[in-house]
Amino acid sequence: MHKIVISLLVMFIISAGVNAQTEGPAPMKPEMTEIWDPEVTVVTPGATPVNAPSDAIVLFDGVNLENEWTDSKGGVPGWKVENGCATVVKGTGTIKTKRVFQDFQLHIEWRTPEEIVGESQGRGNSGVFLQERYEVQILDSYNNRTYRNGQAGSLYKQHAPLVNASKKPGEWQVYDIIYTAPRFNKDGTYFTPPVVTVLHNGVLIQNSVKLRGPTEFIGIPEYSIEEHGPGSLVLQDHSNPVSFRNIWIREL
Repeated sequence: MHKIVISLLVMFIISAGVNAQTEGPAPMKPEMTEIWDPEVTVVTPGATPVNAPSDAIVLFDGVNLENEWTDSKGGVPGWKVENGCATVVKGTGTIKTKRVFQDFQLHIEWRTPEEIVGESQGRGNSGVFLQERYEVQILDSYNNRTYRNGQAGSLYKQHAPLVNASKKPGEWQVYDIIYTAPRFNKDGTYFTPPVVTVLHNGVLIQNSVKLRGPTEFIGIPEYSIEEHGPGSLVLQDHSNPVSFRNIWIREL
C-alpha cells in the first residue's frame, strides 16, 4: 500500500510539472511594461527655441557680464557690453564662466563684424571652449576659404562641420551644443572620450562626434590627454571684435 501511495505521488508531481511547462509563463499585459513613477520632471520651454527654458542657467542676459564671467585671471572681464551684447576688445584676453560644468546643453549667439577685415583665420575669429579644453570654432566662414577643420562649426583641428551653415558677416548666428564630458581610466586615458553635437543656425553640423583629446594648434591632440573634472566655458579673444548675446546652459 505504501509503495502505491508513493507511486501515485510521483505521478502527480510529474503530471503537475508537465502541465506547468505546457502552460508556460503568464501572458504579457500592457500594464506590465508601463512605468508610472517617478513622474518626468516638468520644464517650461522658452517662448521661442532661442529663449532659455525654466531649468536653464542664464550666463549672459545682454546686461551684466560680471555676474557669471571673469577674465582669465579671475578679474573683471575687459570686453565691451553695449546694446545687449558683449564684444571682444582686442588684447583684453579670454573670458570664462565662474561656474564649472560637466555634461550640458549650451545655447550661444554670436556675430562677426559686418566690415570684412582679413581672410582665412584672420576674419571674425573666436571660439567656445568646452571645459576650457575643447574648442568649437567661431569664424566668419561666409565666402571665406580656410582649412576645413578650422572653419566655423569645426571642432578645431579634429572634425570639420558636415556643412557650412554660416550667415553673412554682421548677422547673428546660433550654436546649440550638446556635450558629454569624458570619463577616465585610472592611468588618465579616456575611458569614454568627449562627445559633441552642434547645430549651427538650426542645421546639424556635428553629430555625436568623439574627440581625440583637447584642442591643439600644433600637434596631435591625443598626446596631451589630461584627466580632469568639470570645467568652465571659455570664450576666446582672437583679436577680432566678435560679439555674443543670449547665452544659457542646461546641466544634464
